[in-house]
Amino acid sequence: MASMNEKDYYEILGVDKDATTEQIRKAFQQKARKLHPDVNKEPDAEDRFKEVSEAYAVLSDADKRKRYDAMRSGNPFAGASSGSPSGYGYGDPFGGAGPFGWGPFGAGYNTGAGRSARARAYRPCAGKDVVFEVSVSAEKAKEGCSRGITYQRYVSCEACHGQGSVQAEHSETCPTCSGSGRIEVDLSGIFGVGVMTMECPECEGAGKVVVDPCSACGGSGRVLSASEIVISVPAGSHDGDEVRREGMGNAGTNGEAAGDFVARVTVPEERLSARATRGFYLFGFALPFLVCGFFAGTLGTVAAFVAVLMALGLFMGFREGVRKSGRWWRHVAEAVGNGISSGLILALFFTALTSCTVGLGRSGYMGPYGAGGIRG
Repeated sequence: MASMNEKDYYEILGVDKDATTEQIRKAFQQKARKLHPDVNKEPDAEDRFKEVSEAYAVLSDADKRKRYDAMRSGNPFAGASSGSPSGYGYGDPFGGAGPFGWGPFGAGYNTGAGRSARARAYRPCAGKDVVFEVSVSAEKAKEGCSRGITYQRYVSCEACHGQGSVQAEHSETCPTCSGSGRIEVDLSGIFGVGVMTMECPECEGAGKVVVDPCSACGGSGRVLSASEIVISVPAGSHDGDEVRREGMGNAGTNGEAAGDFVARVTVPEERLSARATRGFYLFGFALPFLVCGFFAGTLGTVAAFVAVLMALGLFMGFREGVRKSGRWWRHVAEAVGNGISSGLILALFFTALTSCTVGLGRSGYMGPYGAGGIRG
């Protein structure tokens, strides 16, 4: 989702940047009537309707519009009250001019080349694990070995120490939604449906923003980097085993903990191919029909079906040969078990339906008075 400062709300509504509130309202009414999902059945109509509603919610409010214009101009501090905790003021004793330009350091703390001066959503989130497959032979898995791995991951930003901002120590309450994470659009004058609530476009629903985003990471507190790690595969490892290194996964956003690096051991000699897995699954799928048909006395009805499935399953499963590894047979058992669990309910239902049909065909309809016909 694009953030608020990445969207041109004036262009979305089709108005000039100096448009009056009344002009903005009329432009919104015209577009909203055409794009409302109840009227417009185009696939993207709902998304476009939300977009124009979002634009109207910001531009129709004087404070939100002033904040948006300041962000679009590259200065989020414009119009903020000095010393105001919710207005991003920092108590500038020079009243915004300063001896070196804006603020005490000039240019709104824009001290780095290409420094972004736009607020960013403050959304702390723990980093995800990085999962990497390490392929080793059966011999190496038995003896144990080491592998050097180079991989891409997000690491904590050194410039802001993972916080997302160099100057500001803490996140600020989003001024567009006052920390609620939602904004409202009054549609009662157009459709008579009252107020529409949507996610705040500035904080993206977080309720907080990084007001002075770090130029290196853009305010997320992390950057993409190449890392190297040496993984030791323990002796006696098997296909599917995992080796975990804590904290070597993706760094979290805005200072949250990093995930782990997970090396998933793969041993080709112990693996089932996709074809073989499907074959043993088919074999397992047919087994419940065989068992249920035998005990219900309807085996003759499903014999051909069961025979074809089982023969095809065994052919696909053993086509590539039989491995001596115990883990290979374990994978075979898992595939057969999955097939059994999938086919059991269907087999029970089919057997019950077949039994009822066969029973009805043998006895026929006896009528209310039995086989004797009309009583008396």
